[in-house]
Amino acid sequence: MTAGNALAGRRVLITGHTGFKGGWLALWLQGIGAEVHGLALAPDTDPSLFAATGLGGLLTADLRCDIRDAAALAAALRQTDPEVIFHLAAQPLVRRSHDAPLDTFATNTMGTANLLDACRALPRLRAVICVTTDKVYDNREWQWPYRESDALGGGDAYAASKAAAELVTGAYARAHLGPRGISVHTARGGNVIGGGDWSEDRLVPDLARAWAGGGPLRLRNPQSVRPWQHVLCLCHGYLALADRALAGDIGAQGAWNFGPDTGGHLSVAGLLKLFAAVAPVPPVDAAEPDGKPESTLLALDSSRARALLGWQPALDIGDAARLTAEWYRAARAGGDMLAITRAQIADYRAALARGQT
Repeated sequence: MTAGNALAGRRVLITGHTGFKGGWLALWLQGIGAEVHGLALAPDTDPSLFAATGLGGLLTADLRCDIRDAAALAAALRQTDPEVIFHLAAQPLVRRSHDAPLDTFATNTMGTANLLDACRALPRLRAVICVTTDKVYDNREWQWPYRESDALGGGDAYAASKAAAELVTGAYARAHLGPRGISVHTARGGNVIGGGDWSEDRLVPDLARAWAGGGPLRLRNPQSVRPWQHVLCLCHGYLALADRALAGDIGAQGAWNFGPDTGGHLSVAGLLKLFAAVAPVPPVDAAEPDGKPESTLLALDSSRARALLGWQPALDIGDAARLTAEWYRAARAGGDMLAITRAQIADYRAALARGQT
């Protein structure tokens, strides 16, 4: 069964659907016949994937709510009464967390607690997938990939707030939701690329802005190594996890890594070389140091998801770079971005069907 098919016809809520990953996930679910409700703040960027694809008009409900407001969030969840929740709403930027640490903790940690507490009153709810990050681990800057059993940590507010969200999720799963038969899992993904991301201080959005404006591209840490993968590979992981959570054969609670094959563990400079093979890369300048620390080496071990969920990315990093460049090229040319995004999803799903993943 192709990932996500168990969700066809089900009432699904996505928090953070106006963001980059949430938008791709919403379009995938809408395309397979799920009843998709979205709950989020307004898009954080202009342009945005949400606006470019007209996503708001495709959903059963497009709600605006701040997850830091527990009462408003609880009311919105009662209104939608979902069977499955994908929780992606977050303050997602490491560098922004240095400037706004309290807001980052309020959104990522307490926002998650607010959501899970509200889940206690939802009669139809069967599964919750809380999306965190690969940065929840106590990063020792070693070459070995991290497994789900490794220690959590966080050297900045973003990482620590997401690690704390993991603990919050585990506590609610064991003490409150699991005993009611609700399956609760966390998904830890690596760095994603793909069309429609215009966030600040990220490599691909910065590259897209350089393409549009004539460059240069400013790089902070060209030798930093990350587990890069296309956004559809992560969406695939979230959906495969939800499928199995609904089936009830992976336990009531757990954490799952979703990272690329080792070929996707590349430095920033190495990823740029892949983009240069499919689209001209603007001149590159070194960014001035600003005192905001970032990790230099991070990799994930996703063998658990591969063995127990049958998850396997259907794109290698070269294809991921090509599809990303094609999306932004089409956007610059005024293309139909809903049709193009849907076509990339359809191609990915066809690849899954051929591989029975």
